[in-house]
Amino acid sequence: MAKRGGRACSGSHLSMSQISPLTMLTQDDVRVAAWAEVRKPLELQLAPLGRRALAALALHPGERVLDIGCGGGETTLDLARLVAPNGTVVAVDVSAAVLAFAQRAAKGCARVQFVQADAQVFPFEPASFDVAFSRFGVMFFADPTAAFINIRHSLRPNGRLAFVCWRALEENSLDTVPLRAASAHLPPQPAHDPDAPGPFAFANPDRVRGILEGAGFREIEITARDEKVGSGDLDTMLAVCSRVGALGKILRENPELRAATLPAVRSALAAHDGPDGVRLNAATWVVTARAPTPP
Repeated sequence: MAKRGGRACSGSHLSMSQISPLTMLTQDDVRVAAWAEVRKPLELQLAPLGRRALAALALHPGERVLDIGCGGGETTLDLARLVAPNGTVVAVDVSAAVLAFAQRAAKGCARVQFVQADAQVFPFEPASFDVAFSRFGVMFFADPTAAFINIRHSLRPNGRLAFVCWRALEENSLDTVPLRAASAHLPPQPAHDPDAPGPFAFANPDRVRGILEGAGFREIEITARDEKVGSGDLDTMLAVCSRVGALGKILRENPELRAATLPAVRSALAAHDGPDGVRLNAATWVVTARAPTPP
C-alpha cells in the first residue's frame, strides 16, 4: 500500500513483454494477456461510459476516493485529477497482473495508492472515504450485499457511491453483433444464471436496488444510458471484440475457433463502419447512492 512518489498524475502504456512470460497459463493469465493486447483501444470504448458515473459524483478537490476494480488505472488517474491538488485515491483490484499495469501508468503520482484486494472482504478503515467509484468493477462479487456493506462502512456519513454497470446482454450490440455473427461456429453455451457473478449480473435494476438497500445505502438512483462507442477502425474493433467481451471469453477458451469465426465477425462489424470507425451501442446503468447519516 505504499504511495508512488512524484509530482504529476499522467498515464503511460505497457507492452506485452512487460507482463509475466506466458508459460503454464492459468485462465486469469490468458484473460489478462488478451486484455493487455487491446488495452489502449478498449479504453476508447470504456472511457466515455465511465465519465457518466464520474460526472454524477461531482467530485471536489481534497476528497478521498475509493476506486473499486481499478483495472489498468485509467479511472484512478481520472479520479486523481478531479480531486487535485490535495485529494487522494486508493485503487483496488483482485488481479496482481492487472495492477502491475496500473502502477506503471500512475508512476509519479504521489496521491494514488494501489492495493491488491477483494473489496468484498478487505478491511478498509471505517469512515475513511468521501466517495466510492467503480467502472464495470462491481458485478463480480460472490456476495454483492456483503460487498456493498463493506464498501458502505468505508464511507464517511453521507458519503457518495457511483458506478456504471452493463444492462442486459441483449441490449448491448457491442456483444450481440459479434456473437450472432460467430454463432454458427461456436459450441453450445451453458445456461446462464442472470444473478451469477459476471459482466451482466447487474442487468436487473430491481436487483441492484435491493442489493444497495440491503447494504444500507439511501437516495439510490439508477439511470439507463445508451451510447454508441468504438475502438477505432474495423481491424482494431475486430481485435478488441475477439479478445474481450462475450465473444472474446468464448474464443479465449476455444482458440482453435478463431480462424473460422473471425471472417464472419469482421463482415458483421463492417456493416457498422463509418467515418469514426465501427461504433456499436453500449447499454449501461449509472447508479448513485449515499451512505446514511447518523440518527
